Amino acid sequence: MAAITIRNLSDETYRALKARAAAHGRSVEAEVRQILDAAVAEQTDLGIGGRMVQIAAAVGGFDLGVERDGTASRPVGLG
Repeated sequence: MAAITIRNLSDETYRALKARAAAHGRSVEAEVRQILDAAVAEQTDLGIGGRMVQIAAAVGGFDLGVERDGTASRPVGLG
């Protein structure tokens, strides 16, 4: 398994990580692993539509002004 070292982590961030780890019943190291695993999974699990929703949510949303065509289509003849 790979290992990393994080330098220059602020005391405030470390305290928040420690509190979060305690709330989840984990060590700080295990909590950081879970946070990193979740962050990477979020990025890899999203398709283009999911990415667009994520970007829109980050900026407060937006309206494309596109309406769906509710007209029924004709069935395709196979014979």
